[in-house]
Formats: sequence, structure tokens, C-alpha cells
Amino acid sequence: MRYFLDSEFIEDGKTIDLVSLALVCDDGRELYCCNRDAKLELASDWVKQNVIPSLPPSASPLWLSHKEIAQRVVAFVAPEPKPQFWAYYADYDWVALCQLFGTMMQLPEHFPKYCMDLKQLSVMRGSPKNPPNPDGERHDALLDARWNKVLFETLGGAIWEKP
Repeated sequence: MRYFLDSEFIEDGKTIDLVSLALVCDDGRELYCCNRDAKLELASDWVKQNVIPSLPPSASPLWLSHKEIAQRVVAFVAPEPKPQFWAYYADYDWVALCQLFGTMMQLPEHFPKYCMDLKQLSVMRGSPKNPPNPDGERHDALLDARWNKVLFETLGGAIWEKP
């Protein structure tokens, strides 16, 4: 089963602080969480202008602690013994997900220690034009995770074997 990942985060060159995380599954299920432990006051001007306005109100039940987000991710992926994660420019998204559990070595046993990268798949396919993002320049982890799934399908990724 494939899980399409996106996150929004605050980074300063040393730290990646998760703001929101989304997973969209091949079977149509979706998970979206916001990190109530994020230090939004440390956000760059870009994050303040492009990410924070798209977040749900602070009273929303989507705002969870780091630990609660980790528990939701495990429950969401739990039925799949060999999940496959995909993200667009995956590196920081994958670090943000791994840090929910501490370190990469502390990921749940059945999780891979890597994330497949949609940008790399695109380059391998000859860098075709990406499908349009219906939400334009808006930066929202759930909308972007949905777009990641569309991109994967557009690139003919379905020919890749499932693990």
C-alpha cells in the first residue's frame, strides 16, 4: 500500500519543526494533523505568509501533540505490513515524519527507513510537465499530499511493484 506524504514545517538550518502532516493512501483514506507543539512564533516570514493562513483554527481537534500525531500515523498505517511512502522533494517531509518517533531508527518496525521521492521519479520519466495543482500556490499538507498521489498516477508510477 502506498502512502503519499506531505508536511509543512519550520526550519532554521539545524532544526525541522513539524507544523502539519498529511498522508493520503492508495485506498482513499486521508490523515491530516497539525502539531500543537510547533513553535509558530519562530516561523520565517515565508511560512507566516504561505503556510499558517491555511491551517485550521487553533481550537480544531486537528491540532494534536507530537506524540498524538505519531499515534495517529501508526494507527493509520497499521493495517499495512509493508507500507511504501512517497513525497515530492521527500527529504524534509521524511525527517519530519521520522522525528515523530524520535529518530529514524525508532520508526515502527514495519515502516521502511526511506521515503520514495516523486521528483526523482519525474526525472527518471524524462521530467514531463507536472499536472496542475488545483490549489495554486497555497501550501497545505493535505492538499499537497493529494496532489502527490495525482502526480504519482500521472507519472505512471503504478507500474512500480508494491513492496
